[in-house]
Parts: sequence; C-alpha cells; structure tokens
Amino acid sequence: MQTKIGKIDSSSALAVKIIEDLSEKDLEFLSFREKLSFANISHPERKKEWGTARLAILEALELLQIPYPGFFKDEHGKSHPMNGQGYVSLTHTRGYAAAIYHRELPVGIDMEVIREKILRIGSRFLAASELDFLESHPAHYTMAWSAKETIFKCQGKKGVSLRENILLEPFGPDDTLIKGKIHGTDYKDHHYKVQVERNESHILTYTIW
Repeated sequence: MQTKIGKIDSSSALAVKIIEDLSEKDLEFLSFREKLSFANISHPERKKEWGTARLAILEALELLQIPYPGFFKDEHGKSHPMNGQGYVSLTHTRGYAAAIYHRELPVGIDMEVIREKILRIGSRFLAASELDFLESHPAHYTMAWSAKETIFKCQGKKGVSLRENILLEPFGPDDTLIKGKIHGTDYKDHHYKVQVERNESHILTYTIW
C-alpha cells in the first residue's frame, strides 16, 4: 500500500498516508480542542498515528474543497465533524493511517496488517457460516476481519458483536467487494457493500452506507 488520495465520487474522498514524524507546523490546521487532545497523548507512536490520521482527512477534505472543521469523538468512540456537516471515519495500523469523508452518508474505513496469528483467533470474530467459506489463509481472514471492522465503524454504536451481529456473504480471496449486514440488534437489516484493496502486507476496506 502506498500513499493514496482520491475522490470516490463528487461527495466523498479518502486518503491513505504513511505514518511519519510530525512537526508542530504539520498540525497547525487542527482545532484548539484537537490540539489539546494531541498534547495529552504521551506515547510517541500514538501521537504519530493520531496526527497522520488527521492529515489524511485534511487531504481528503481538500480534494472536495471543504474547509477542515475539526473533529470530536462521541460516547461510542465515533468521530464527527465539529460543525455537524458530513460523515468521517479514521483508522491506522502499522505504518499507515487512512481516512474517508462523505458529505451526506455514513462511512467506515479500516486498515489491517496481514498476520498469520489471525488464523488462530478466527472463531472469536467469525460466524460458523463464514468459517465454512473462508480459505485457511491469513489474507482471506484479514479481509473478513477488516470488512467487519469497517461495517462496525460505519454504524457507529457500541453493543454490536463482530461475530454475532455482523454477517458477511461468501467472498473469494481476490474479490474487491464484500457484502455484509448487521442482524440481531436494533440495527438489523442494515446492509453494506465494502470495497477492498490489498497488497502483500496490508488490507484496506471502506464503505459508504
């Protein structure tokens, strides 16, 4: 995965950035509230992840010619624009941070490193029907994990279980679209189409609902 920035359509854009060292000048665009949040992060790597994710959303907004409004997290941990306009989702993993924005519709985004150990924990987040169709390969399992995380972030409420409440339709390891739904909760019958991009080491997924 390389640095990426692009419009999805006229109302939405996403950006992927390599996590690097940041200077104060790099983050001058942050709101006062965000600068306080950044100052309160003590771990150096966490600061870089947090800051790079904000740089990613800044670049996505610039593509849409939208001024940076600042963002805050609600009680469920979901980010929202401070001006109440539009929808945003942020993510980071080893080496990368990414963000997606839409003017009118809820969005979700997730990035994951492909790791062998995911095969050992599949039963924690996969339903029996999903275990039946997934190949025993880390990338295929990571696609499922990331797609579920993206759906979870898009719906934005706590109390939704990846294994019990988010169900994916069968998909192959080379597919670029995963269909899924939420069931068994107040948000049942929410259906999602999740876009997938990958390279040798990372999976990127995102959705617009």
